[in-house]
Amino acid sequence: MASARSPTVETLLLFVVVFALQGVASLVGLLGLFVLAPPITADPWTIVTSVYAHGSIPHLLSNSLALLLAGLLVERRTTRWRFHLFFLTVGALAGITQVVSTGLLGPGTAVLGASGAVFGLIGYLLAGNVVASTLLDRIRLPPRAQFALFALAALVVTIATGRPGVALVAHFTGLLLGLLAGAVGLLDT
Repeated sequence: MASARSPTVETLLLFVVVFALQGVASLVGLLGLFVLAPPITADPWTIVTSVYAHGSIPHLLSNSLALLLAGLLVERRTTRWRFHLFFLTVGALAGITQVVSTGLLGPGTAVLGASGAVFGLIGYLLAGNVVASTLLDRIRLPPRAQFALFALAALVVTIATGRPGVALVAHFTGLLLGLLAGAVGLLDT
């Protein structure tokens, strides 16, 4: 069960602290400390900082609202530390995938924000519930077919939520990782 301290609220506080630090850093020309950009090996700490950083107040607010909606539900099923480790890991992998994949198609793009991690929480909720597990048990899909179904679902949701300038690959990656983790109950205690 979740501890008395809410990992969702702790993550929201991290968002606010990092956003304030971004403001200070931008005044002295160090905003790049928070942005995951190619080549990733040049500033490896941005793999972490980019997950909690945001490009604007509306960006911060939209990710915060989505985190509240999904995070409060996921945190009831896991421990505080599992929640934070899952959030950071999925967010980092989503960001890395975004930067690397865009680099394969042309000049790599920089990324920041918690969307990939939040999509991971949403995916966890979608696949890790009684209805989804009962349905998958009844139709007895082989693991490869389940993976293909999850990838298709992630693609549909990503396209539906896409807009210019949005890290679609990160959204897809986060949702897919969340769906896979939810299907196996990775966070459940």
